[in-house]
Amino acid sequence: MKLRKIILLLVITLLGHTLFAQAKNEVKVLQINIWQEGTVVPNGFPAIADEIIAKHADVVLFSEVRNYKGTDFIQRILTELKAKGAIYFGQSSDAKLDVGFISKYPIESQHALYEKDSTMGGVLKSKIKIGKRSFVCYSLHLDYTNYACYLPRGYDGVTWKKLDRPVSDVGTIIEANRKSKRDEAIQDILSDVEKEDQSQSFIIAGDFNEPSHLDWTLATKDLFDHRGAVVPWDCSVLLEKAGFIDSFRQLYPNPVSHPGFTYPAFNKDVPIEKLAWAPTADDRDRIDYVYYRSKKPLKSVKANIVGPVETVKYGQKQEKDSEDNFLLPEGVWPTDHKAMLVMFKF
Repeated sequence: MKLRKIILLLVITLLGHTLFAQAKNEVKVLQINIWQEGTVVPNGFPAIADEIIAKHADVVLFSEVRNYKGTDFIQRILTELKAKGAIYFGQSSDAKLDVGFISKYPIESQHALYEKDSTMGGVLKSKIKIGKRSFVCYSLHLDYTNYACYLPRGYDGVTWKKLDRPVSDVGTIIEANRKSKRDEAIQDILSDVEKEDQSQSFIIAGDFNEPSHLDWTLATKDLFDHRGAVVPWDCSVLLEKAGFIDSFRQLYPNPVSHPGFTYPAFNKDVPIEKLAWAPTADDRDRIDYVYYRSKKPLKSVKANIVGPVETVKYGQKQEKDSEDNFLLPEGVWPTDHKAMLVMFKF
């Protein structure tokens, strides 16, 4: 009898999700770097679940999934969400993959693009269906070293040590940047996209650890310690050429009024020295993105930065100094990044 009740409850739940999906013509995508599964911030792990629920995310793409001490982060977060009344679907992923994906809709298939011992960063490909629309989602976390945007700020992007002088030569910056293989990872994702049925809609989201060419422009060359550099950052250039749209920059095309910084984020529960990797520089950048491409109608209609309005500049707390739109944390903010929440209509 108990087993029958469990089966009946499961059927009702799945049926409810199916009917809900058929009625939907929008999807909210939350991309968030969870900073070592929220372990750096006191009470960070439950705060991750609180943010997912409060922001009504339909799908969530995680960076920095570690599966510490043999635990399974995806199963832990699903359990935490369920205990708080939110049902999501997710599949376990290897700790070395470093990324994860959960959804209010059943996951039809999922696999990693790279082997466990790859140095290319983590890329997890997941397929879901919302009504009659199929989505292919790539959750990624690219190499954090060879962080070439530190060079104009006077810091080495590998050792994090201060340089004798800033490097603003664009050729030198690009050469250093490509040692990260972030551009190669994006090319691999794009090659994988081209093998897919193009009637599907594609979302690529994550912590790229690289700025955008739409942000390092002539308009910003003398701002944010760019020191005159106008840089065609590889990842964003490759995605744009492949027809992918930067959802945030599509809605907010002015990088001066709406810089959209996602890193570093101020966090009231963490000592400032843990948040400032380049303490004598303004090293704020937008490095977390939600990109999309679709032959069928699909449009980003709203994009919010999620997290504290304050940032970190010159090693100190910086009050809000932009026109960016924020969705504030419920309480504890679990990470040193801002998150992105994008609503798509289709």
